[in-house]
Amino acid sequence: MERRSMFLVAASFAAMLSTPGFAQKKYGPGVTDTEIKIGTTSPYSGPGSAYGAIAKAEAAYFKMINEKGGVNGRKINFISYDDALSPPKTVEQTRRLVEQDQVLAVFNAVGTAANLSVQKYLNGKKVPQLLVGAGSTRLIDPVKYPWTIGWQPVYHSEGAIYGKYILANLPQARIAILSQNDDFGRDYVEGVKAALGEKGRSLIVSETTYEPTDATVDSQILKMKASNANVLINITTPKFAAQSIKKVSELGWKPTHFLTSISISMGAVMRPAGLENGQGIISSAYLMDATDDRWRDHPEMKEWNAFMDKYLPDANKADWMNVFGYVAAQALVQVLQQSGNDLTRENVMKSAASLKDFKPKLMLPGIQANSSPTNFFPIRQLQMMRLKGDKWDLFGPVISSGE
Repeated sequence: MERRSMFLVAASFAAMLSTPGFAQKKYGPGVTDTEIKIGTTSPYSGPGSAYGAIAKAEAAYFKMINEKGGVNGRKINFISYDDALSPPKTVEQTRRLVEQDQVLAVFNAVGTAANLSVQKYLNGKKVPQLLVGAGSTRLIDPVKYPWTIGWQPVYHSEGAIYGKYILANLPQARIAILSQNDDFGRDYVEGVKAALGEKGRSLIVSETTYEPTDATVDSQILKMKASNANVLINITTPKFAAQSIKKVSELGWKPTHFLTSISISMGAVMRPAGLENGQGIISSAYLMDATDDRWRDHPEMKEWNAFMDKYLPDANKADWMNVFGYVAAQALVQVLQQSGNDLTRENVMKSAASLKDFKPKLMLPGIQANSSPTNFFPIRQLQMMRLKGDKWDLFGPVISSGE
């Protein structure tokens, strides 16, 4: 009887260990029974400082999660350093996060060039480069870089969407393209040209670039207007987007104007540029716009407004970056929850590549995040929209990319 009792106790204990609540704990760097260290770099200063709002929103979201008990009982220790969107600074601060702070993962760092500058380092160290804050196709290669996974729709796909729209709706198009002279800009341009195909050779009448360190893009706008283009594809970051919208209006130039979705913020771009100057601009989105009355009474928007009032009371609610950060932070929490008590870098990466029909709050209806070991582009859908009055007016169906 004594032997049988001992066997039953041992069997019962083994059964408990096999259940999620009693699963054996496995920890990577930065993880304890009470804490998970997550790092990021963000441009709190420099020409890309508008993007600094993203990490601030993420930090606020994690603070809220921690006050509610954290993720599976562990608090998120979010460590964020300023890299001014300068790749050498990104390298320095990322090494600090990995080698000094011993973070479990680097999350949603902003900028194509910044992420590319540390990709080989992070993959060599087998540190997850999670849900990167850039949509460059060059960044995402599950075979070559198995520790880097994206989040937002890729730039190439968005460019292709605009190219297809032009072919279908603007048969007399004479296209001018303004883009940033880096992988971010090149990805968009390649997408546009891929969609235009052979016709692109005759449709594109002006193509010019700018450097992130330039003071203005005035000379580029003047050059494109002089080409007699009647379509402008504007592939710029927020500072230069606002400048170009103003300059186009000042010159009395009235092209059909397409604007990259990373620069659609009412607070950071459209209002500073003057809403009257941006009427009719076409872009695309996958997130709800906090300034759009259609979402005012939506439960998810009400929840976001309450979150902002409590955790970011001085932030500009019209700034789209606050929605972006809020949504990306939900994705990280989902990945950590799916990882359970196996918080090794390997398992966290596996969880990031196992998102299934995940819809964070404030994602547009019909859009979900899915990832797999062969799909490191979780969000592959967009909906087109046009600036009308003081809001973005969505039109057409949700479009899925073929990336």
